[in-house]
Amino acid sequence: MTEPVKKDDRTPAPGSGQQQQKQSGTGQQYGEGSYSGTRQYNEGVKEHLQNHDVEREARDAAPRNASEEKEMEEAERVGLEKARGEDRQSLAGNNNPGEDDDGEK
Repeated sequence: MTEPVKKDDRTPAPGSGQQQQKQSGTGQQYGEGSYSGTRQYNEGVKEHLQNHDVEREARDAAPRNASEEKEMEEAERVGLEKARGEDRQSLAGNNNPGEDDDGEK
C-alpha cells in the first residue's frame, strides 16, 4: 500500500501571488514595472524638487527666440506622431536588426 501524497507546505497555492513571484524569478517585478523602481523614481523626483530651483530650470529650458520655439514645437509634433505610430517615414533606414524599413519583422 502506498502512502498518500502530502502537499508541501512551502509550495504556494495555485493562483497565489507567491507562485507568480517564484515563477518570474524576481519577486519584485509585476507587469511592466516594479515597486522598487517606482519607489526609487519617486524618491529621486522628491529629492530634485527639494534641492533644485525648478522654476529657474523651466525658464532655462524655454525657447530663446521664435525660431527655437518653432523648432521645439516641430520636434514635439514629430515625437507625438511617432508615439502614435503615424510617422512611417522615420523608420526608413533604421538600424534595428530583424526589422524591415517599415518596422515590421
